[in-house]
Amino acid sequence: MPPLTVSDHCRDSAGLLYVYPVLSRRSGGLSIGINLNPNNACNWACRYCQVPDLQRGSGPPIDLERLETELRSLLEDAASGDFFDRHELPADQRSIRDIALSGNGEPTSSPALREVVGLIGGIVAEQNLLGHIKLVLISNGSLMRRDSVQQALAHWGELGGEVWFKLDRATTEGMAAINQIQMTPDTVLENLKASARLCPTFIQTCVVAMKGEAPSAEEQAAYRAFLERALDEGIELAGVLIYGLARKPLQPGAEDISPVTTDVLEAYGDAARGLGIEAKVHL
Repeated sequence: MPPLTVSDHCRDSAGLLYVYPVLSRRSGGLSIGINLNPNNACNWACRYCQVPDLQRGSGPPIDLERLETELRSLLEDAASGDFFDRHELPADQRSIRDIALSGNGEPTSSPALREVVGLIGGIVAEQNLLGHIKLVLISNGSLMRRDSVQQALAHWGELGGEVWFKLDRATTEGMAAINQIQMTPDTVLENLKASARLCPTFIQTCVVAMKGEAPSAEEQAAYRAFLERALDEGIELAGVLIYGLARKPLQPGAEDISPVTTDVLEAYGDAARGLGIEAKVHL
């Protein structure tokens, strides 16, 4: 078994289709990922994405029985087997921090999202993990206002789950450059509002340089203004998660992406803290 590191989030590290273990910077340890997009399809194409052969699209049909078997077996392995030795985890990270709906595309595009949420809830309750580990939905937030997603979010919130909602840039031009989408800050704000009213919602921000240039002063000011507007409109934010580039991008034009300095990451964190929002910076 390969060791788990923050620099390698290989989805088949456990030899499974839907479920995989990773060492997560933002979770601070072992995260059990659930990949609802094994077809490598996403409605965004973020330039820093590490998914190989990414294509535009939605999640495929899910074999719920196989997903249930994989999740239950990996949780049992991590609880009672020699899992941590096999993956060479340090002593302070030998516990499961969360189960994360993430993977190789946008998880809310999965046609089985509601069923998957129910399945996860049943398994964590069965294994006495409910309330003891986090349940995290990592999303670009673009589909939050769909009825089916809203229903899944409501159940996720009832289970004590939370959402990590992507906001890498806060201008239309910035989102087009980094996420390769056509979306306005107004639309993102409405999507954020739809998420936060059903689940505790964190904004997650990957800060990268494009062609050697960190986000401009104008872009950073727009980010702070977006957070301020969200608060003004009554959106309750659980916090902001800032992180930089830790793994090699695998998208066309990856050579244009590079890490920013710690000072730039901290500036984003300070912008949130200045508004009274808790912020964590992950290098």
